[in-house]
Amino acid sequence: MVLVILTALGVGGATLFGSLLGFGLHKIPHSWNDGVLGFAAGIMTAAAVVGLILPSAELAGKSGFWMTALGILAGAVFLNAMDRLTPHLHHLSGVDAEEHKNNAALNKVMLFVMAIAIHNLPEGLAAGVSFGSGDVSGAFTVAAGIMLQNIPEGAVTISPLLLAGVSRRRALVIGLLTGLVEVVGTFVGYFAASLSGSILPFSLAFAGGTMLYVISDEMIPETHSHGYQRLATYAFLIGFTVMIGMDLWLG
Repeated sequence: MVLVILTALGVGGATLFGSLLGFGLHKIPHSWNDGVLGFAAGIMTAAAVVGLILPSAELAGKSGFWMTALGILAGAVFLNAMDRLTPHLHHLSGVDAEEHKNNAALNKVMLFVMAIAIHNLPEGLAAGVSFGSGDVSGAFTVAAGIMLQNIPEGAVTISPLLLAGVSRRRALVIGLLTGLVEVVGTFVGYFAASLSGSILPFSLAFAGGTMLYVISDEMIPETHSHGYQRLATYAFLIGFTVMIGMDLWLG
């Protein structure tokens, strides 16, 4: 349990550390933003497939593969439902909606931040479920990959908030909340996987499905919408390769 607590603090703390770095970046160009998100998507893809879905399939076996397939789809449906239930977040920014001269830009930034928070939840679930499976080595690999991509991701969250007129204090609180989502997700994933070994294949696949949904629905479209898709693609491949290498050397 101590390892799970340290991991939860680590994955959440990495986001907070990245957020603090974001205060030193006045304006992040789209090319850098798309490269960072592409790198993060590559890491998440490898973590989802190698660290979660393949172990789920191995545990389930041929006769129980339906649990893996159902878990992947259930994770995607869960994230899709969260997307639809996402509230309007203007009031969280601390900027008066009626007086702000750039409401459209602020709304877009807040939705981007919510997308980051939503995809932090499956990352936390992934880390927690990995520890719940009992494979400590594999769990450390997944957690290390998540922490690695959380630092630049936290940085690209803060800069747009500041440019949209959000105060530095409120931006830091929002960054902290996105990291807190990951901490909560870690504990939820751990306890869900620890309750019953019989549902472990489903739990692993569910966490993997949530990550794949975010990658396909949010991250890749975002990185391919500003004319830097080639850069984002290579960043994706580098992130994927880094994660596979970490699994090989740390696993």
